[in-house]
Amino acid sequence: MVSLTGLLLVGLSVGLDNFAAAIGIGMGGVNARTRLKLALIFGFFEAAMPIVGLLIGESLAGSIGTIGHYVGAGLLVLTGLYVLWEAWKERREADEHGPQGEEEKPADERLAINKQTKLGRLLLTGLALSIDNLVIGFALSFSDVSLALAATVIGVISVGLSLIGLELGRFLGRRIEEWSEFFSGAILILVGLAIGFGLF
Repeated sequence: MVSLTGLLLVGLSVGLDNFAAAIGIGMGGVNARTRLKLALIFGFFEAAMPIVGLLIGESLAGSIGTIGHYVGAGLLVLTGLYVLWEAWKERREADEHGPQGEEEKPADERLAINKQTKLGRLLLTGLALSIDNLVIGFALSFSDVSLALAATVIGVISVGLSLIGLELGRFLGRRIEEWSEFFSGAILILVGLAIGFGLF
């Protein structure tokens, strides 16, 4: 029997990687629409993956969960590398053409142009962060806990931590605006490596 306290701890443990990734995304600038998209996407994947894990069965969930742990980590590292490459490319173009265009934009407007908030990239990040939750769903199937309750608790905690991470990232991004995209990509890489080495 898994208690509510146990569920909360599970939700907290699987939501920490979302929190860290959201900091990286938030550093590039966020708005109300970004907050809503990220909360829905991260919350959906975190809540849905345990259910999928239960439905696909023990052997499949175990194999995908083991491999998925590294697949998810690899996807985050690749996403972070792509963010770094784009930031470097934009910095080089700005150096070649001069800073006029960038200076004309208000700081808040520049921060709002955050490529990591595109729907496709958010979906990829949400999937990568939650893919190892397949095993959680299978493990919960052996207890008396309601899977719907478990999915709800995990999803709500994930959404909460993600929103906190976004705000923390936005706060930091305003203070290191010039380098925010570089830090953002580096954080995603570190989160991916942490997941790959079992720290999350």
